[in-house]
Parts: sequence; structure tokens; C-alpha cells
Amino acid sequence: MADKSSSLEVEQQSDAAQFKMPVDSDHKATEFWLFSFAKPHMRAFHLSWFSFFCCFVSSFAAPPLLPVIRDNLSLTTTDIGNAGIASVSGAVFARLAMGTACDLVGPRLASASLIFITTPAVYCSSVIESATGFLLVRFFTGFSLATFVSTQFWMSSMFSPPKVGLANGVAGGWGNMGGGATQLIMPLVYELIKKIGSTNFIAWRIAFFIPGVMQTCSAIAVLMFGQDMPDGNYNKLHKAGEKHKDNFSEVFKHAVTNYRGWILALTYGYCFGVELTIDNIIAQYFYDRFGVNISKAGTIAASFGLANIVSRPGGGLFSDYLSKFFGMRGRLWGLWVVQTLGGVFCVILGRTNSLAGSIVVLLLFSLFCQAACGLTFGVVPFVSRRSLGLISGMGGGGGNVGAALTQLIFFHNSKYSTKDGIFYMGIMILVCTLPIALIHFPQWGGMLCGPTPGCTSEDYYQSEWSNHEQQKGYHTASLRFAENSVREGGRSARGSGHSKHTVPVETSPTDV
Repeated sequence: MADKSSSLEVEQQSDAAQFKMPVDSDHKATEFWLFSFAKPHMRAFHLSWFSFFCCFVSSFAAPPLLPVIRDNLSLTTTDIGNAGIASVSGAVFARLAMGTACDLVGPRLASASLIFITTPAVYCSSVIESATGFLLVRFFTGFSLATFVSTQFWMSSMFSPPKVGLANGVAGGWGNMGGGATQLIMPLVYELIKKIGSTNFIAWRIAFFIPGVMQTCSAIAVLMFGQDMPDGNYNKLHKAGEKHKDNFSEVFKHAVTNYRGWILALTYGYCFGVELTIDNIIAQYFYDRFGVNISKAGTIAASFGLANIVSRPGGGLFSDYLSKFFGMRGRLWGLWVVQTLGGVFCVILGRTNSLAGSIVVLLLFSLFCQAACGLTFGVVPFVSRRSLGLISGMGGGGGNVGAALTQLIFFHNSKYSTKDGIFYMGIMILVCTLPIALIHFPQWGGMLCGPTPGCTSEDYYQSEWSNHEQQKGYHTASLRFAENSVREGGRSARGSGHSKHTVPVETSPTDV
């Protein structure tokens, strides 16, 4: 037995030698080197966040230029509201499809394909002539936001449980930052084109070529330089027999029957969904209510999205920190507290009447709202291993459903003023965050009670596989994940803080 154990350790160390980063028994990185491009872990990170960033820039390129676009196309308030809803509603189904695609063909091919498919809609924004055309290009461009799902799936496939919250948070946060960057990029490009000699109504059209080119280049980079898993692409792993080619019906069944995924979809609808709503309305809100010019309104709106550079990663880091001491129960409590505070600041924003006060509250609101997004995807990777992609898609789709419903109810017509809509949106955040208390993992517990006696992580994850599938060894990856998730049981289960399967290597990224 000792000889077999020694042989296994030697084999693991030999396998790990191909990686520049320290990895666990599943070859997932156990560290996060932000400024490294080490293949495949950090390269996948940079490709995923940048491609998602470009899609965000494209999807929200219109709102900062709305004062000009609405005059050119004679858009009414209802037209603008319909287009805003369309921009986030199409991605609901796209995110579910993306989750399934990631489970079946891998995040690299799934992500690049969707970006390529939606790019023509960005270019078509330059030639629209009516409210219907405006709605359609926003609808089809918004499909690209489903790349969020591939981003989170990719990070969950590349980084070990103790680092997955941070990796998901930074990748998602830096991608979401595109919603703020576009508030700066589009007005700047518009003004530059005007200075060259273009008229107002031509300048905004030319400006849309910038996000179109960015999106095209990101898709090419993902396809050429990305890798699905630490050990290779799905196609190669399937052919080599190293990865089971799963059945869609089984993936679907284990996702939709797991109530935790549905609750996280609901709560994500009122952190990320609210973020999407703010991206659509906030520039016009400051322009109309406080009389600032289009550039200043765009700068204020950009501050909300650009906060993602620290807020969402901070949420993921906070989730991992809480896990280190309190396990999964700490992750859940952290999510509830942070998202509730986000709701409180949203309520205050809707009742703040001064420009300076509104800007301050907006910044505080952005920090907690976006941190809650990072905390959410610090929990999502643990809900299911077999259906990770679809569970991620359900969560991401929930964000878009929340955005569509919120805009439909509060910002679609003149029933509510924008400031009242923001106030009631804050109330909805507070209410829809409460169900987090119902999430319970039998092996780790939940907010209000501890784990079920005798239940282990291995029991939880291998229950997704039939006895026949287990006999064929299809569940081994799930078991390795369970073993590497030991600290989710809290301080008593944490031990040394590292999986016994972690393979030590040089940890300095000086040459990558």
C-alpha cells in the first residue's frame, strides 16, 4: 500500500511538472497570479475577462449617446425603455444555452462562437433608421452578455476551490467594468469624430465601429489562444477518453432539480440585474434630473461600472476569506449581508436630491451591489459539478431576468419617475435577498443551521451519478473536487488550509 501511495504521489508530481503554477490533484491552480499569463490557467483568465469586457462595451455602447440617438431617430421614452429591456432580455435564454454549451463542448468554443455570432449586430447599429431597428440591434447585441457564463465556468474549471471565488470575482468584475468603460469610451469617440468634421447624427454612427472591432478581436484571441481545461481542450480530452462526454438530459436534470441554483438565480437578479438596469438608465438620469452635459453624465455613469475593478473582485476575495474561517456558511452570510447593504444604498439613492450627494451614494451603492455579484459566484461553483455550466447559466440568466423585470416595472413608462423607480428597486433588492437563508448544503450547512450528520462532500457530488456511471469512473472528477473542497466545512475541517492533494511547485511567477 505504501508503494502504491508513493507511486501515486510521484505520478501527480510528474503530471504537475507541465504547469508553471502550483496545482491540486485536479490540476486546478491553487494560487492566483494576477499579472501573469502562465498557460493555461492565467491565460484563460485574461482571455475570459477581456472578451467579456468587450461584449459589455458593445451591449451598453448606446446609453451614453442616447441624448443624441433619441433626437436622430425620434425615440420616445417608451421606445428607449423597450430597447433597454430588449438589451438584457435576450441574454436570459442565451445564458442558459451558453451554460449547456460549456458543459458539452467547453468554454473556449462556446464563448468564441457567441461573440462571432453577435458581432454583426454591433456594426448594424451604425445604419439603423428607426425605433424598431434600435430595439433589434440592442436585443441581438445583448446576447453577447452570455459570455459571462463561459467566463465563470472557465474560471471554475481552472482554479481550485480556495481560489475560485477570487478568480470568478476578478474575471467577472473586470468584464463588467466594460459597462463603465463604455460610458467614457463612446462619448470620447463621439466628440473626437465631431472635431474631425462630422455632424452629430453621423458621429454617433461611426463611433459604433470601435466596440465592433474590439469584440471581433477578442473572439479571435479566445479561439486561437484559449484552452478549455488545464489538461487540454474538450475535443482532445473526449477523444483520449480522459473526460466523459456527458448527456444533455442528465446535465439538465441535475441542474433544474437543484433548488440552490434557483435561489441564487433569484438573488443574482437583484445584484447583477440591478447593475444592468443602472447601466441602462443612470447617464440619462443625471442628464435629465441635474442638467449636466452628456460628457459629465457619462463620466458619472462610468464611475458606477468602473467600480467593478475592485468591488466585484473584492466580493470574491471576501467570499474566499470567509470560507477560510467559517466555510460555506461564511460565504452565505457574507452574501446576504453585502447584498442587503446594497439594497439600503439603492433606497437612499432614490431619495437623494443633490448632485453631489447622489454621486456619493451611487459610488457606495456600486461597491456593495457589485461585491454581492462576486460573493454569489463564490457559492455557485459548489452547487453542482456535473451541471456546473447550466447552474452558472441559470444564475447568469437570473441576472438578466431581474434586469428585464425591473426595467419593465419601474422604468418602462411614466408610471414612476426615475428616482422613484430607483427607490422601489432598492426595496426589491432587500426582499429578494432574504431567500439566501434557505440555502443549505447537507455536508456544510447553511446560514441558519449546521451540516446534516454523517453527510460528506463525496456523498453530495457523487449522488449526481448513477451506480452504472460510477462503476465506469465518470464521477472521479467530482470526487477530486469534493476532496479539494474540505475547508468549506469551516475552521474544524480546514486543517492546514490546503488539500492533501496539492502538488508543491515553484510559486514565483518571475519568468511567465
